[in-house]
Amino acid sequence: QAQLEESGGGLVQPGGSLRLSCAASGYTLNYYSMGWFRQAPGKEREGVSCISSSDGRTYYADSVKGRFTISLDNAKNTVHLEMNSLKPEDTAVYYCATGPDYYCSARGYNKGGMDYWGKGTLVTVSS
Repeated sequence: QAQLEESGGGLVQPGGSLRLSCAASGYTLNYYSMGWFRQAPGKEREGVSCISSSDGRTYYADSVKGRFTISLDNAKNTVHLEMNSLKPEDTAVYYCATGPDYYCSARGYNKGGMDYWGKGTLVTVSS
């Protein structure tokens, strides 16, 4: 049974930065993806970014391109999301997830294909 442990959320002013991390344990699939979804109050959960463990390909939602950077430490089964130039509309609960590699593509990160989810970490962007 895999477990995903998120860290790094918090309160930040607009224009600020945060770094989210997610450490996975108990996950043995060779070709997998890891990434992040977010859910703001009253909205559906949306894919933010993902990365493939096999070839390092990445996906970013249009709303975060150029501001967020995802990276994967394969040896530690840890994914990081560096978030810069944060905006109030980035406020949400951010969930780490992992699933088969092919669910992370240029078209997006398929939330229906995820095998495991973290509990979520709150990011609040406010002055």
